[in-house]
Amino acid sequence: MDTVAGTTIRILGIDPGSVITGFGVIDRTGNRLDYVTSGCIRTGVGDLPGRVKAIFEGLREVITAQRPDQVAVEKVFVNVNPQATLLLGQARGAAICAVVDAGLEVAEYTALQVKQAVVGRGHADKAQVQHMVIRLLKLPGAPSADAADALACAICHAHGGRGFGIEQIAKGHRIKGGRLS
Repeated sequence: MDTVAGTTIRILGIDPGSVITGFGVIDRTGNRLDYVTSGCIRTGVGDLPGRVKAIFEGLREVITAQRPDQVAVEKVFVNVNPQATLLLGQARGAAICAVVDAGLEVAEYTALQVKQAVVGRGHADKAQVQHMVIRLLKLPGAPSADAADALACAICHAHGGRGFGIEQIAKGHRIKGGRLS
């Protein structure tokens, strides 16, 4: 992800879920991050095709309204419950389709990468992620957990991915074992 000094890049972060899909939009100008908006697409508990359609249409509306330059989506993790993993994968597929339908590329990050980028620890809990999102974006209040996760995904992307910025690599730091050294 290249940025020219003074250029603002709008990033949409998506935390897919089969019942609640979180979204968060931030602007990155240089090293500064500014909150734009966040929220949730609630699909209810109806049939799966209807929920997938709600995710697709909801994100299409967000993309049309917010006009992001870049999009980051959280990757699916393998759950103890295979049925839940499949549902999450289908929700994620709907999200990716909405992004691709808008002509945008998709950057993907694991939950570990997102937490490392935002909290500095890959095994942070949701409350820690939410707290750091509030601090990093200087929010007056707490977004919902799903919106905070989506904002965290956008922050991860803004920082260059795995919790270290492109600027740090350019300064001669290297990545070893997933850590900046």
